[in-house]
Amino acid sequence: MVFTTQVFVFYFLPLFLLVYYNLPYAWRNVWITLASYVFYGWWEPWFAGLMLFTTVMDFAWGKVITRPGATRLQRKLAVWACVVTNLSFLGFFKYYMFAAETMNQILAAVGAQQFRVLQVVLPIGISFYTFHSLTYILDVYRGHATPAKSFSGFSAFVALFPDLVAGPIIRYKTLAEQLQGREHTVSRFASGVALFIVGFGKKILLANPCGQVADAVFNAANPFALDAWVGALAYAFQIYFDFCGYSDMAVGLGRMLGFEFLKNFDAPYRSESITELWRRWHISLSSVLRDYLYFALGGNRKGEGRTYFNLAVVMVLGGIWHGAKWNFVFWGAFHGLLLAFERWRNKRSIYDALPRPVRICLTFLLLLFSWVLFRADNLTAAMEYSQTMLGLGSAGNVAPLLAATIYTPYHLLLLALCAGLVFQPLQAHDWTLSPVTWGRTALLAPLFVFALMAMFSQEFNPFLYFQF
Repeated sequence: MVFTTQVFVFYFLPLFLLVYYNLPYAWRNVWITLASYVFYGWWEPWFAGLMLFTTVMDFAWGKVITRPGATRLQRKLAVWACVVTNLSFLGFFKYYMFAAETMNQILAAVGAQQFRVLQVVLPIGISFYTFHSLTYILDVYRGHATPAKSFSGFSAFVALFPDLVAGPIIRYKTLAEQLQGREHTVSRFASGVALFIVGFGKKILLANPCGQVADAVFNAANPFALDAWVGALAYAFQIYFDFCGYSDMAVGLGRMLGFEFLKNFDAPYRSESITELWRRWHISLSSVLRDYLYFALGGNRKGEGRTYFNLAVVMVLGGIWHGAKWNFVFWGAFHGLLLAFERWRNKRSIYDALPRPVRICLTFLLLLFSWVLFRADNLTAAMEYSQTMLGLGSAGNVAPLLAATIYTPYHLLLLALCAGLVFQPLQAHDWTLSPVTWGRTALLAPLFVFALMAMFSQEFNPFLYFQF
């Protein structure tokens, strides 16, 4: 199920809230779990079965790790068993086909016989709920979190529908106390509704139209250089408003249920360096990669060379986490090299001495080229598109249909609006923390109505991060 559909807005969410607030407090986590499984199983029922299996398994491993009298060796073996099992599931469903097809390409190159590749369906959101479970197990083992007291609480944490399929990545220790007891107030609920509406508007009114422009350019044959820049810019706006909008809706829904999730975006396109960018973009993923992978590899404690290596490895693995394509591997390596280079310069970019607006523009320029890697169908297409942006590709064909699609007054105004929004400092997450006044309601109500009208008229409504 998707947040930006009439099924969710007019049926699932009202029914869920009606039941939730009329249940005794002790039953609310159970209701969250049951409703979340309906939400998740809406696409494919067996997806919910897989999540239930891994949830039961991880809850049991947690009990083994915290069992009184368990030796250090037993606890360590239990952690390794849990990590290996979870990563095996993730590896099979997400990376088997990529690995098998890569092996077939190698076999074909040396003239050996290829084998049949099994077609595997990727369960939506498996990366996110796998990370939820793994951080729980690791935090319990390290003593950073208390073990779940009940299966209903743990299953509600894993299946919590607001952040189930596209994040943000929430750690159990962040929600442990809130799962046991959280405050439900009118002001918090109103704040959640406000943030949901803002995120809903970002997705419907900004991300989807930008995505149509980006798709038109990336799917065109031999676009002009200017067209390529417009397409890359449109995709940068699409992926930001798509994922930031989803995160806003997720945090808003959490507030409606009494939860408070951490902010996942902090004006990332205002960053003055790549290092700063990764403190502002997808903050929950960055913190997980830092705390559970970068530090595990040694962080910066084993010399400068090892620090640069660790940064590169973490970003490559972060790229692979986003998808099983070579594009994502090179996208991660691109960011890893830039992070290592800036680390070598004491976390300063090579253009650090330039004025702040120029630093922001140059960082955004680097990011644009990385988004080409992220969006293109394959590495060859990414290289050709980048060359076109630099004026080094083949000459563009006269494409009146493409120009008529991307250079309409509506799309040009939309891109200008997106540029103004991404480069201003005020964030929806912070804006909605203040009381929802009648003045704000007067802004939010027409925004929601307009977004609903647009939702009914749009056929293009993808969520980019569902594939990760």
